[in-house]
Order: sequence, then C-alpha cells, then structure tokens
Amino acid sequence: MLACYLTWHLRQAWAPLTFTDENPPQQANPVTRASRSAAAQAKASYQHDPAGQPYRSFRGLLDHLATLTRNQVRFAGTTATVSMLTEPASTQRQAFELIGAAIPLTLK
Repeated sequence: MLACYLTWHLRQAWAPLTFTDENPPQQANPVTRASRSAAAQAKASYQHDPAGQPYRSFRGLLDHLATLTRNQVRFAGTTATVSMLTEPASTQRQAFELIGAAIPLTLK
C-alpha cells in the first residue's frame, strides 16, 4: 500500500514533466470512456515542453532519474578514493524541485 501511495503522489507531482493529463475533464458518468483534455492532447502531439525538454512517461522519468550516480574513483597505485557525482540535467533538477527535495549529494 505504501508503494502505491508513493507512486500516486509522485505521478501527481511530476505531471508537468510527463504525458499525464494534469486537468482531466470531469465525466458525468464514471463508467463511460475517459477522454483527454486539450492540454494532454497537445503534450502528446508536441512531445516537448515550451522549454524544449522532452515529455516522458512516468517510467521513463524514473529511468532518467536513475542516471544520477555517485562513483568512487580510485587512482592507480594509491589507496585514495574520490567521490564523483554526476551533474544533474535540468529535467532531473526540476523533478526534485517539484517534490520539494534536494538532490542528495551524500549517502547517509
């Protein structure tokens, strides 16, 4: 149940970055076929937001966020290691801003 709850909230928060219909039209009969709003149809046809960033599926956005990595680099001949963080893309930054969280820089 917790995973479903978390997924629901993330889908709502990340709707501006995904193909999710942010303002679905209200149906008089809940059993009838759902229709998409004009804004959702525009998202699907343009494939990119006004800033030029591509819209993604929810799963695609999660895959894109998974590219944020923290690597331990060890120099040959030494025991010293250096932590290197990937530079987050603008979509990744925006995703964290939409959920009100900072991009984690260290593991706790």
